Formats: sequence, structure tokens, C-alpha cells
Amino acid sequence: MKHVPMRSCIVCRQVKDKSELLRIVRTADGEFALDTTGRALGRGAYVCRDGECMNLMTKKRALSRAFKQEIPQDAYDKLLREYGSLGAND
Repeated sequence: MKHVPMRSCIVCRQVKDKSELLRIVRTADGEFALDTTGRALGRGAYVCRDGECMNLMTKKRALSRAFKQEIPQDAYDKLLREYGSLGAND
């Protein structure tokens, strides 16, 4: 039986298969980006792929809590734009 890695969404706290979640990574230079491969270097946090959790992430300031630092609003806006551009790919 193969091991299936499980992760929890930082917004709704549901535990799901890692492949069902989007990873948000903080890179070495302090930027935040969506990690579509799930293998980028840097500290990561996971969010459900549905738009509801992505939108609530900003309202609840979930990244600030997950990364234990204040995240500027423009970083949230950038992540939401990246998520919007994924719509055709997912």
C-alpha cells in the first residue's frame, strides 16, 4: 500500500490529499508564489483549490498566520491573480 501524503488547508483546516491542494511558497528572497509543481524550494502552506478558500485566505489573513509574519496586501493580490490565471489549466 502506497503512502499518500496528507496536508491541511490553512483556511478551512480540512485535511486532504496533497495533490488536492495548492501550495503557496515563500521563496528565499521573501516573495510569495503559487507552486504548481509542489516541489519548489522554500517554506510552504497549502490552500484548497476551490475559489472560496482562496478568497477567504485574504479576508482571514491566513498566510500571515501560517508563515508567522505580516504579509502585505499586494502579496495576497498577486497570489489571487496567479490563481485566476490557473483557471484554464486546472
